[in-house]
Amino acid sequence: MDSFYIKAIQFLLSLSLLIVLHELGHFIPAKLFKTRVEKFYLFFDLKFSLFKKKIGDTVYGIGWLPLGGYVKISGMIDESMDKEQMEKPPQPWEFRSKPAWQRLIIMLGGVTVNIVLGFFIYMMVLFVWGQKYVDKESLSEGFTVSPIMQDLGFQNGDRILKVNGKDFENPTDINRHLLLRDVEEITVNRDGNNMSIALPEDIGMQLFKAGEVESSFYPIIKPQIETVVPDNPAEKAGFMVGDIIYAINGEEILNRVDFRDRVQENGQEPLLIQVSREGDLMNIEVVPDEDSQIGIVYGSNLDIKTREYGLAESISTGFDYGYWTLKDYATQFKYVFTQEGVTQVGGFGAIGSMFPSGWDWQGFWLATALISIILAFMNILPIPALDGGHVMFLLYEMISGRKPNDKVMEYAQIVGFFIIIALVLFANGNDVYRWLFE
Repeated sequence: MDSFYIKAIQFLLSLSLLIVLHELGHFIPAKLFKTRVEKFYLFFDLKFSLFKKKIGDTVYGIGWLPLGGYVKISGMIDESMDKEQMEKPPQPWEFRSKPAWQRLIIMLGGVTVNIVLGFFIYMMVLFVWGQKYVDKESLSEGFTVSPIMQDLGFQNGDRILKVNGKDFENPTDINRHLLLRDVEEITVNRDGNNMSIALPEDIGMQLFKAGEVESSFYPIIKPQIETVVPDNPAEKAGFMVGDIIYAINGEEILNRVDFRDRVQENGQEPLLIQVSREGDLMNIEVVPDEDSQIGIVYGSNLDIKTREYGLAESISTGFDYGYWTLKDYATQFKYVFTQEGVTQVGGFGAIGSMFPSGWDWQGFWLATALISIILAFMNILPIPALDGGHVMFLLYEMISGRKPNDKVMEYAQIVGFFIIIALVLFANGNDVYRWLFE
């Protein structure tokens, strides 16, 4: 099966699971507080449903538009915009008749489920499959560094020992830490000597705006070919899967970033590339295409090992993993509001690309955990029409002792709805643009 369809099936399965569990987070406390739930839907049923069945007071169904799901709770101003119901006197089974603290629990239920689910999945993934890491010994040649890092005093070949004075267990995580964590100082080993180099407070923003996040530190290790794209210059020239690239036009290649940059700088001029094939060195001449590409996909020949965890360890380590995943995701939002960041916002295509191209349960569950945490964060944003918007008005009511006017709630819901639609269109428009032009 084509990798596109494999990713699409995984995405649809993951999304369905997360939507149902999120809506159950609203549904269960609503039922516990004897609040009537009129509808429980996976996907949106605009005009018609693929399936529906009424059980008790609730219609359970599957819509045809896979952009989310919803529960319709009686007496609540939501995306259904049911004005007729809201004009009638409040009934004891309605949302608006319940105490504010009960309504707050109902509204926070979906986000709570997403957070708990994400953390739980990380714990179980660590327990079942362990955690992959790069053996430090395989990084004995150190790293190449980007121009910004060179200006700060780093050099190619530096080996990372500590960050902020603490041993740094997995040096290949350094770029993510620079982007999302408060890294004030890095200690490196250079030619047998240890030295510490201070970093500016805005180092992450500097690297992001310069497009150097990936290459700020990159392991010095020869790139290995994982895929030779059919009908491209590399296939015609005779490259093969497993070839290890050593040099271009007589100049040593340090890693795949170095190789990529050299090929792009060369334009469409012929390249003489030295590779190692089953231990033998050979030279292959290739002419890049009009996009300065030769048509290969790099694999990783880093020494990747697996750390195994017992149940107790997996719970504590999984909790830490989930905490930092949530914190890092929240931190990265500062980059969205930059000229460079806004173009990188992605929609369903970007989310779908997170799943493995072949069916892999570990990859599936890791992607599902991340999406669950993303959904929790996005839903708690104080935007009307999202859970966070309802929470915002409920907190106002609890603090002030006054309910917001129904008209205010109605107009806020409309504004929030259009904000969400605009964001969805923009994000998915970015996906389409990248698909067509990049």
